[in-house]
Amino acid sequence: MNALSEHFTLSNGVHIPRIGFGTWQVPDGDAAYDAVAAALRTGYRHIDTARAYGNEASVGRAIADSGIDRRDIFVTTKLPAEVKSYDGAMASFEDSIAALAAGYVDLYLIHAPWPWYEMGTDHTHGNAEAWRAIEEIHESGRARAIGVSNFEVSHLEALASTARITPHVNQIKYYVGNTQPAITDYCRRHGILVEGFSPLATGAILDNDDVRSIAEKYSRSVAQLCIRYVLQNGVLPLPKTTTPSRMAENADVDFQIDDADMTYLDTLLDTATQHHGPTRS
Repeated sequence: MNALSEHFTLSNGVHIPRIGFGTWQVPDGDAAYDAVAAALRTGYRHIDTARAYGNEASVGRAIADSGIDRRDIFVTTKLPAEVKSYDGAMASFEDSIAALAAGYVDLYLIHAPWPWYEMGTDHTHGNAEAWRAIEEIHESGRARAIGVSNFEVSHLEALASTARITPHVNQIKYYVGNTQPAITDYCRRHGILVEGFSPLATGAILDNDDVRSIAEKYSRSVAQLCIRYVLQNGVLPLPKTTTPSRMAENADVDFQIDDADMTYLDTLLDTATQHHGPTRS
C-alpha cells in the first residue's frame, strides 16, 4: 500500500494521513498555491499550514480548485504563538477559517508554548486560556482534532492540569539525530500522536555520509531513508518541498529499515547534522 493512502488514528478516532505536506516558508501567492496543487496531484491528502505562515489563503484556494472532495483532505492550521488568551484564540481561528475559505479544519494547534520573541518564558495561564477556546472550537465541530506544537514535557504537564481534553497531537522538530525522546515518550504514554517537522533537518542531513551509507544499502535517497525512519518510529513526518519530483520521492517510502540499521541511526544523536538549537515551523 502506498504510504500516502495510509493513516494514523488519533485518540479520538479521527484518521490522519501518515505523511503530511508542510508549507512553512512557502510564500503566499503562486508559490504556495502551486506547491499545494502539485502535492495534491501527487497524492498527498494532508496539508499543514499555520496562521503565522501567511499562506492560508493560497493553501485554501489550491484545495478548493483541486476538485478533490474536501472531506478527503486533512487540513492543519495553527494559532499564532503570541496569542495567549481565550478571546485572541477565538478571533484568530475565525481569521484562519476565513482565509482558508473553509467551514472547519481537521486539526488546530497552538503553534508554540511561548511567543517566538520570548522563547523559554512561562505562559502557563495564557496557554490554558487559549486551550479553553480550542476545546470549545473542537466541541463545536469546527476542528475535528486539536493539539499543540513545540511543547516540551513541562508545557504538556502544565496544560494537563487545567485541560478537559488531552491534546491529540504534538508537532515537534524530529529527525535522525534529534528524536527528543523525553517528549516522544511522554506523548506515547498519554495517547498523543507526535508529528515531526523538519524530518530532513531543513536539508542539513542530506550530505551526511553516515546516513547516505545506510540509504545506499536500500537503494534509496537520504530523504527517503530519513522519512522512513520517522515513520518506523511511529511519528508522522511533515516533509516540505516545492519541487514536484521531490514530493513524489518523499512519499515513495514503502520499504522497511531493518532493526540493526534503525539502532545504528538511533546512535547518531547530535552527530547526524550540525543543525542544533530551537527551530520554529
